[in-house]
Amino acid sequence: MQPAIGEIVVHPHHGPTRVVGMLERAFRGATHQYLQLEVVGSGMVVSVPLDKADEIGLRPLYDADGIAALFAVLSSPSAQVQEAWTRRYKENQERMRSQDHLVQAEVVRDLTRRSIERGLSTGEKEQLWLATQPLLTELALALDVERERAQEMIDAAILDDKGSPQEAHALS
Repeated sequence: MQPAIGEIVVHPHHGPTRVVGMLERAFRGATHQYLQLEVVGSGMVVSVPLDKADEIGLRPLYDADGIAALFAVLSSPSAQVQEAWTRRYKENQERMRSQDHLVQAEVVRDLTRRSIERGLSTGEKEQLWLATQPLLTELALALDVERERAQEMIDAAILDDKGSPQEAHALS
């Protein structure tokens, strides 16, 4: 991946980021190029070695196929979950560490449904917020809609599994 300055790419843990620059750093006697990425929404800047961008999991914003896959995950049945909140929390932490954005979307789906059906522990509420923010930002950017509209679309897909994928395609 060779993104251009100003381009938006998605970091697997920080969500959508804008490429704000390139820099060189010496490390172990060799010079390496780094992408400087500014996290959309927070302004935090992270540096990623250019030659490790694919390995780290940098990817472009959702395209139409990515949006369709996202809504397929959000509208699919929830996974079987542990009853003990501590075990659920640990499982969700592992899933959130995944570089696969669709696995992270599963966490959003499952925790959102559980919050309505049974409620969430304080830790799970924080997990839901942390998992939702990058997904929400990316969807809003990919579809060029306000974050509130993107949240409505996510909620509709999770809670009522009809209509949202087609609506997303119409907007893209």
